[in-house]
Amino acid sequence: MRNYLIAGNWKMNKTPSEAVQLAKEILTLVKDSDYRVMVAPSFVCLPGVAEVLKGSNIIVAAQNMAGTEEGAFTGETSVLMLKDLAVDAVLLGHSERRHIYGESNEQINAKVKLALKHGMMPVLCIGELLEEREAGKAETVCFEQLEKGLAGVSEKELDNVVIAYEPVWAIGTGKTATPDDADAIHASCRKKIAEMYSAAAAEKMVIQYGGSMKPENIKELMAMENIDGGLIGGASLKADSFASLANFNK
Repeated sequence: MRNYLIAGNWKMNKTPSEAVQLAKEILTLVKDSDYRVMVAPSFVCLPGVAEVLKGSNIIVAAQNMAGTEEGAFTGETSVLMLKDLAVDAVLLGHSERRHIYGESNEQINAKVKLALKHGMMPVLCIGELLEEREAGKAETVCFEQLEKGLAGVSEKELDNVVIAYEPVWAIGTGKTATPDDADAIHASCRKKIAEMYSAAAAEKMVIQYGGSMKPENIKELMAMENIDGGLIGGASLKADSFASLANFNK
């Protein structure tokens, strides 16, 4: 079985003090989880959350980072800064970064390679818009994001990469792809990774589902052969709901 990863993306929610409190509550509730657990607070919340979770079973991730190590890039956050805070993972290519802030596949790829260079785990987010799905282009879009996002990444480096499939039309809308629909895209992406690398690499690849996973549907989604966890938004903002996701098998 692949090493499931249940991750909470807090997005632009929680003040630093609120984030510290949430981290404390989550830690108490998920300390015995059978799976990997990760939280991604906003940049200003990272120091406090990282301190609370130091030495625990919860991975601390950033929601984004710059594509270069340092320099005159006002408003950006460097991988070196994140490493100094003991941040071990980073979300890259989230649909909000792609579609609100216009990040390209090439920019995202530079960040993926920089994260790997510094020993951080990149969570590469891929997914299609509603109009792309309705036009029958869901796989085409995901495959392009995979190919360009992983360009120059070796098979050995791929061991430290996680893929998060997030149908853009299902993020924060309450809509969810059916488990069969989600699994079909996950399976296709796994097949694509096999073509790009090897069958062994594809079999090991952790592919999360990131489209409105919540306590009411997680068991059905996680029962699918190719779904290896969740990248969770709204349901990760309350300790009890996130804990029920991290402990979905109990």
